[in-house]
This record gives sequence, C-alpha cells and structure tokens, in this order.
Amino acid sequence: MHYLEELKQKIKDRLPELDVVIGWEQGFDPLRATPLFMKTPEDVDRLIAGPLCVHNLATHLTGLKGRKVGIIVKGCDSRTVVELLQEKLIDRGDVVVFGIPCSGVVSVRKIGRELGTLDYVESVDLSGDTVKVTSEGMEHSFALADVAADKCGRCQYRSPLLSDVMVGEIPDESATDDYSDVAEFEKLSLEERRGHWLNAMDRCVRCYACRNACPMCVCRDHCVAQSRDPHWMTQEDTVQNKLLFQIIHTMHLAGRCTECGECERSCPMSIPLLLLRRKMNKEINDLFDYRAGTCVDDIPPLQSFKIEEENITERGW
Repeated sequence: MHYLEELKQKIKDRLPELDVVIGWEQGFDPLRATPLFMKTPEDVDRLIAGPLCVHNLATHLTGLKGRKVGIIVKGCDSRTVVELLQEKLIDRGDVVVFGIPCSGVVSVRKIGRELGTLDYVESVDLSGDTVKVTSEGMEHSFALADVAADKCGRCQYRSPLLSDVMVGEIPDESATDDYSDVAEFEKLSLEERRGHWLNAMDRCVRCYACRNACPMCVCRDHCVAQSRDPHWMTQEDTVQNKLLFQIIHTMHLAGRCTECGECERSCPMSIPLLLLRRKMNKEINDLFDYRAGTCVDDIPPLQSFKIEEENITERGW
C-alpha cells in the first residue's frame, strides 16, 4: 500500500515509548497474513498492510493490559477498541492506536471456493480493486468486491473511529447496513430456521476457535462452556449442546459485538456464526438505537439502567 512506508516510520518514531506494537506480517503462504508483534525497528520492517490483513488485532489487547501497546486498526477493528474502552477492559493511556483506511479485506474461503484448493497458491498480486492469484501455474483474477468478506459490503466505517496516528486517505463511506440478511433469514418458517441451525451445528467440533478469536470474549479462563465448578454445561457431543453453547455465546455478546467477523473467519467448519450475532445486534439496534463500538462516550445498553425504556413496554399488559 502507498502509505505503508509512512506507517512504518510513524511506528518506529513511537516504538521507544511502547512495549510492543501489533500489526501484520506475511503468513505461511502468499494469500495469508498473520499477527506481528513489533518490539524492534527490524520487526517493523516486516510489517505489511492491505486487503490480506484480515485479523482483528484488538483481540490481543486485553491479554496485554498493563503494558504500553500500539495497535494498527482498520475501521471495523477500531470499533472493538472503542467497545473495550467503554467496558474499561483496557486503559486509554496505555494504548496508541495507528489507524489505516480500508476498502475491504479478502475472504480466503471465497477464493478457496473459486480455486477448488488453497494448497498450491504461488503468488498474490493486489492492484487497485483486483486480486490476482497464481495457483498451480495458472493466474486467476478476481474483483476485490467479489472475494471480499461479507462484512465489507455493508461496512459503514472504512476509516477508524478512533486513532492517535492516522495514515492514508479516507475512503468513501457510502455503505449502509439495514440487516437485510437477518430479515431475509427470518422469512423462513420456524422449522426451516431450526433445521438450518441444527444442520450447521452438527458440523461443530467445539474447538472454541470462535470464542478464542472473539475480542469481546474476555472470560476464557472462566467460560461457562468449560467450567467444572460450577458445572454449567456438559461436554456431550450433541447438536443440542453445541447450539446451546452458541446461543450462550451470542447472548453474552448482546450489545457488545462489533461484527468484526473473527468468530466466523476462525471457524474450521465454516459455520455462519455471524448471522447469530447480527440477529442479536439487530434487536439491540431496534430497541436501544445502539451500535456497539461507535462512540467512546456511550454506555452499552445492557450496562446501564433506566426505569422506563423508550421502546420497551413493561406495564399495562
């Protein structure tokens, strides 16, 4: 990206006052990036930025609480930082936010479906809005919009909502999100919806990758899914238990999920987990007119109390 060298220099300028700066570096193949923890200028030289940098790096912030941390964020990632600040899970004075613009990130799964396999990716070229992937000696060209993560098509925050250092040009932010995907799914009958989720959860292996990748799941050592004292849930390998875990997970994220998509991206069984989270967010938005992580000064609706909620009628039934 044209702003990469500027970003590297700004990180190097701030590095002496920080314990670590979190960014991305090239992963194990040309199509994948992986988190990079920069402590020296030499580490910074390995930094990359662009559509391959999918990971929401804010997932690592709570594990580094108490240290001086720099973090690179895209627009969607910045919502997580805001939400963590709202819940006082991180301290503002300990975090330096490096903001970069984003026009969409690549969905490795979508490219995999087009190629048939991801085992032989030899090179990736990102030119403007085009992604060229060479696999098994053949070049395949895709429009970024066609292979971008689903969340990118409805992203309203293509530049960070919070940053201490900003590089790059702010892109057009014309996308809207009316939760049409949730509304379309709700048109199905109860039996069809139930069948959809039972079929999806039948693939679940309860690896908890969705929980571990979620930046707002901060009680991993005391998770109800694995606690034995008290023993909240069984470890029986049944569809009902798998669905129960996901429902609990979704409820715990009510009013908190920033829809970064890390749960769905990390799932090895391709379960459409974000649809569950978006359903809960739709209800929160309808009831409280609230979208998680969009304003530092807001109080998440389920962490506040009003005697009378504007959109909830509790009397006169």
